[in-house]
Amino acid sequence: DMGFMPDIKRILKHIPTPKQTLCFSATMPPAIEKLTAQILRKPIKIALQRKAAPAKGVTQALYPVPASLKGALLTELFLKGQIQEALVFTRTKHRAKRMALQLEKQGLRAVALQGNMSQPQRDRAMKGFREGRFDILVATDIAARGLDVAGVDYVINFDPPSSPETYTHRIGRTGRSEASGKACTFVTNGDRAWGRDTERVLGSPIALRKYPGFEIDRSEPSTC
Repeated sequence: DMGFMPDIKRILKHIPTPKQTLCFSATMPPAIEKLTAQILRKPIKIALQRKAAPAKGVTQALYPVPASLKGALLTELFLKGQIQEALVFTRTKHRAKRMALQLEKQGLRAVALQGNMSQPQRDRAMKGFREGRFDILVATDIAARGLDVAGVDYVINFDPPSSPETYTHRIGRTGRSEASGKACTFVTNGDRAWGRDTERVLGSPIALRKYPGFEIDRSEPSTC
């Protein structure tokens, strides 16, 4: 996700043989599965998977909203002062960049963090967010794992994540070290199945909250 796959392949070409190769990964998406087939010979696969569980101290909510009004709702939450600082997750790199620019145009201090950025650019974005020069970090799932920023009070899933496991990693960016935090997810008509699957894996329902003026129309198309 961070764009290191080409670098890994270049390095592997220069590693001499014979050698022993072990592959460790927090997840096993198709790109990594394909890589393991290329670099491993008859490997033994050991999978350790914990049941997805919400972070303790994190209050969760689903916000039903028409797909066409998601951007307006996000802006509304900040401009009305309901949220001062947040980590906002989007599905794509393009949307993260575009959303950060849109928030900036509204006078908000926002910055993007996505895979097309160089490492120095990512470092500057993270440093600015940590030091309070930016109030909003709009990121792809590049920030869902391993990102440790003290004092993040709010996580907003502008786009629902691809799986319940990724959901728990995202909302785990708040409520760190037994602190309290809040996480909300914007859901459209097309996200009903995602909501049911996530609640089933978590073993508990997620609170549904309607925001005045942004109520969802059940007849609206489900595309995001």
